[in-house]
Amino acid sequence: MEYKTDDIRRKDRLMDEHRALELLQQCEYGILSMIDEDGLPYGIPVNYVWDGQESIYIHCATEGKKLRSIRLHPKVSFCIIGHVHLLPNKFSTERESVVLKGHAHVGLSDEEKLHALHLLVDKLSPNFQEAGYKYAERALGRVEIIRIDFTEFAGKSKLA
Repeated sequence: MEYKTDDIRRKDRLMDEHRALELLQQCEYGILSMIDEDGLPYGIPVNYVWDGQESIYIHCATEGKKLRSIRLHPKVSFCIIGHVHLLPNKFSTERESVVLKGHAHVGLSDEEKLHALHLLVDKLSPNFQEAGYKYAERALGRVEIIRIDFTEFAGKSKLA
């Protein structure tokens, strides 16, 4: 996964790669953007977990618009938002964001799906791991997992 900042116009707002990776690790949700089955833009907020390398996992139902869209158009982007602070007296906003681009994959093995569900439990329900792991095993047949392998990412921040 390449930290690619060539096409960012405001170089003074570049976020360092380390902070971008911190946000990827810490944030709870992001906006998954794709092209739907009608060729139209489609974005949706989702919980996710980063594998610590070049992929994230998202869980969803076993059928639906997300999956139909990904099967037709697997190239996606994913945006996460970090710190946001509205500054009304300055007509501005402090903010951090990271945008990642990559390819989405569905139809993963049960082993990989269970691994992803365990990672999600570890991140989103760390105080309930034992119950969460049991729940994940029972839910395996009722859930689909999307893995997004990222090819590039970039982060920006604006501080007052």
